[in-house]
Amino acid sequence: MNLRIKLFTAFLGLVIIPLFILGIITFLITFRSIETKYSQQTEYSLKAIGYSIKNIFHEMDNVTDNGIAKGVFQAALIAQDPDSQDLTAANQLELNANQRNFRSLLYNHPAIDYAFLYNVHGNKDSNVITIFNKENFETLPYEQFKGHELYNEVMELNGNPKWIAPHEYPELTGSENVFTQIRLIKDLDSFKRVGVLVVQIKNWEFDKIFQNLTLGSKMKDTRFFLVNDKGQVLYDFQSELNGETLQPNIQKKLAVTKDALSFKGKFNGEESVISIYSLKEYPWKLVSVTSWHYLSQEVTTFAKWFVAIILICVLTAMLFNFLFMNRITGTIGVIVRFMRKVEDGDLSARVDEKGDDELLLLQQGFNSQMDKINELFNQVKREQLQKANAELRVLQAQIKPHFLFNTLESINVLAVQNEGRKVSEMVIRLASILRISIQDKEEISLGLEIEHLRNYLEIQKFRFEELFDYEMDIPAEMMNCMLLKLTLQPLVENSIQHGFEGIDYKGVIKVTGFMEEDRLLLRVEDNGIGMSSEQLSIIQYADPDLVEQAVKSYPSHERRGLGLRSVFDRLRFQYGSKYGLFICSQPGRGTVIQCVIPKYELGDKI
Repeated sequence: MNLRIKLFTAFLGLVIIPLFILGIITFLITFRSIETKYSQQTEYSLKAIGYSIKNIFHEMDNVTDNGIAKGVFQAALIAQDPDSQDLTAANQLELNANQRNFRSLLYNHPAIDYAFLYNVHGNKDSNVITIFNKENFETLPYEQFKGHELYNEVMELNGNPKWIAPHEYPELTGSENVFTQIRLIKDLDSFKRVGVLVVQIKNWEFDKIFQNLTLGSKMKDTRFFLVNDKGQVLYDFQSELNGETLQPNIQKKLAVTKDALSFKGKFNGEESVISIYSLKEYPWKLVSVTSWHYLSQEVTTFAKWFVAIILICVLTAMLFNFLFMNRITGTIGVIVRFMRKVEDGDLSARVDEKGDDELLLLQQGFNSQMDKINELFNQVKREQLQKANAELRVLQAQIKPHFLFNTLESINVLAVQNEGRKVSEMVIRLASILRISIQDKEEISLGLEIEHLRNYLEIQKFRFEELFDYEMDIPAEMMNCMLLKLTLQPLVENSIQHGFEGIDYKGVIKVTGFMEEDRLLLRVEDNGIGMSSEQLSIIQYADPDLVEQAVKSYPSHERRGLGLRSVFDRLRFQYGSKYGLFICSQPGRGTVIQCVIPKYELGDKI
């Protein structure tokens, strides 16, 4: 890493980033604190609102309790003329004392919108008695009310009031925003059921509660709803969602049994803090929705200033790094770039020597070191080349003494037997082997290598006729490809001399070849005795201890696997680490040797 970058990184890592992380943590904690504290405050507010709403209902319960206790409703139910029971009639003189007192009580509660009685024992024409009239409102007939689900619930309450919110049962209460009380009326003497009272009140008192509520914010940023368990909006302070259903993510929270609950979620696509409070004694919940943008705008402003300050610090650090550190790190950066060139293989890279301080000594030291590395590299390259040539000569020498002696013995036997044609064939094959072996060229075509291998196998087949058979399958398009000479012959020799040693069946050697994209694959397979893991280690991993042990265990030319190792090293040295021999063998299961070399012909570059 560039020294300037290191210094700049250190400044960022030790100053800017910790400050930035501290700012983020503070920002998140502040956001969380705002959400928690506001949620608590909103829950307290909803509790206060709930208390005020319950007072409204309780007050109306007291009003109807008063009417029941004074027998106003019972008298209306048994009156001969039901129309005379309208307490809003203009002539107060027609009313009795209890009715006049109750009328005064009603007028003290102007929120009452409509009141009527169902006569349980009346006929169809007289079973609805108006107590407090209302224009353009038709009451639900008593016979239909008896079939309604609310009827049984009112009867089970046995005189206690049942409250219905707007939009819950419009067939009974109409479509206006009114809250309706329904309760059973009993005779004061016999306690028999005589009627059902229905009283509707306007939502004026609810509007007053929310209008007088001050939360230190504009009401447009906070929404209040009264909803039922199904998520239906029964009352909206802003009168926008009355009768509609809240979005699903809020409906799921309504099912929670807690008295109060707050969470952050989406409302109309905007992030908001949502608080829910259950009204005790009533099957409704108060819901408060406040825009998160409004709550967090001060913290967001702080965050913007914080980010701006951080950016200024970073820019200042970059300016300092560019103006002051550039002079110190420039020369070091140049040397580092030349070192990277050397890493990429350019050993001729040299730094221009200039200056008169310690940096000049660093430049001179780099150049001097590169001169020594070049000298050592050339020396190693020469030694490796000499080693490869020596190994090739060792292979050639291995063929000449033993193979040549045995082949001449075989030719002599044929001559004694007057097999002139076979003598001629053997001599021609031996001559071809020797011609290819003594060529100065290190690389030959695959066609010549196959010719050399076939001649070798035919001579060995004559000597060990009953020992093995062989098969060759090399595509013609591969014959012009180049490879190191004496690559395949040591592999086949290993199978004959060691793979078929002591077998009681006929061995088979298969030599196949095929091409894959930019490489050749030559495979030599036998069904011999296989190789142990120690022998594979000598060939594939070149363990020095195992090699030394093998040399001591197998004197002279019987050093099993050393010829394979020589081919393995030559291929790796010539073509690179991704090429060479790949051996798979198991004792008693035979051996497969795959030779992988690059695909190229004479004159091609590899």
